[in-house]
Amino acid sequence: MNRTSLRAAAAVTVSLVLALTGCSTKAGSSPKAAASGGLKTGPGVTDTTITVGVLTDLTGPAAPLGKPALQSEQLYIDQVNAVGGVCGRKVKLLVRDHGFDVQKAVAAYAEIQPKIAALGQLLGSAQTAALLDSIERDQMLTLVGGNSASNLGHRHVQVLNTTYDIDMVNGVDFLVKQAGLKHGDKVGLVFQSGEFGENAAAGARFAANKAGIELVEQTVKPTDTDMTAPVTALGAAKVKAVLFAGTPGQTASLVGVAAATGLKVPVLASGASYVPQLLATPAKAALEKLLYVTVGQPALSSDLPGVMKLVADYQRKYPKEQLNVGVQVGALDGAVLVEAIRAACAKKDLSREGITNGLRSLKAFDKGLGSVQDFTDPSKAPSRRSYIERPAKGVPGGLKNVRKATEVPAVAEYLATRG
Repeated sequence: MNRTSLRAAAAVTVSLVLALTGCSTKAGSSPKAAASGGLKTGPGVTDTTITVGVLTDLTGPAAPLGKPALQSEQLYIDQVNAVGGVCGRKVKLLVRDHGFDVQKAVAAYAEIQPKIAALGQLLGSAQTAALLDSIERDQMLTLVGGNSASNLGHRHVQVLNTTYDIDMVNGVDFLVKQAGLKHGDKVGLVFQSGEFGENAAAGARFAANKAGIELVEQTVKPTDTDMTAPVTALGAAKVKAVLFAGTPGQTASLVGVAAATGLKVPVLASGASYVPQLLATPAKAALEKLLYVTVGQPALSSDLPGVMKLVADYQRKYPKEQLNVGVQVGALDGAVLVEAIRAACAKKDLSREGITNGLRSLKAFDKGLGSVQDFTDPSKAPSRRSYIERPAKGVPGGLKNVRKATEVPAVAEYLATRG
């Protein structure tokens, strides 16, 4: 189903849910803002609380990321509430588990939409695509967990850090130097069908063309688990490196099969393709030797003060939980949300539009969690600097930084072509 059809289907579902619950779309999404002591308010805001929604996966395939992201955001919000909250109010998270099912996400959004001031976390590219029109209509500031460039250009939707294509442009520059690639060399490009993989592939193609590298492309389905076929094709083509954007399970299969069949070349993967649990698989040795990860946030083993504090706080609160990138996503969601509300409060406008305006006023957001981010233009990624990391057992998050946050010159050229 294409993007237009998906949005249309989602709109129909929302309409049906609203009809069955006896709610009017217009009444639910655009309530009249109230003035309280000169402060303009809207849905989800009372004299004592600001209620924020979270639509995530706690029971489905993305739960290994969804659960720590929720826990980390709740931890951040709890810390803020402990010192007085925001604008004289405590922030409350209203959580719904969509199990990574698009229709469940659409139904959950329809249920909580009248009760919330913003969406502090929305996990899933397909879920975001299905809800995009409703989010814009409802003027609902939404922090999304999918970093596809297709989520840019919408006033009330915000990705954090880089997009997948920017990470690939920065990453290919590193890989060319690391692997000593030369003009005319062949490099594999294996990517998952869908917005995530296709966005990463777009950046990879541009960077490869600029470097004079010939790509050998292989597309995989999100449900594919065995990467033997694409690895065999790349081996036959005698590629000297591989670019990859898929699920973490596919990463383990691809790197493990490549090493076992003699294709011992470096593999550069998008950040969404790795979780530290992979180091408990038979592919551990191959991952540590061959894999690099290109991603917009620093490794959790970083010595950045903000990251070190996050790791210490999370481990104190959840000592039995394994750290992964979801911890950073949740903390960053919480920090961005709080700063947007604070900026809105300063303008005496806690309506939904006021909270979005608050976000759009943040030009140099920095909480010590990575690169400085600019949220003023919804058509642009807030950061264009990517880290390069490598798997490492025994460190927080199972990754270590090998190149600091960098924006290579090719990024500006690529973005000019993307428009």
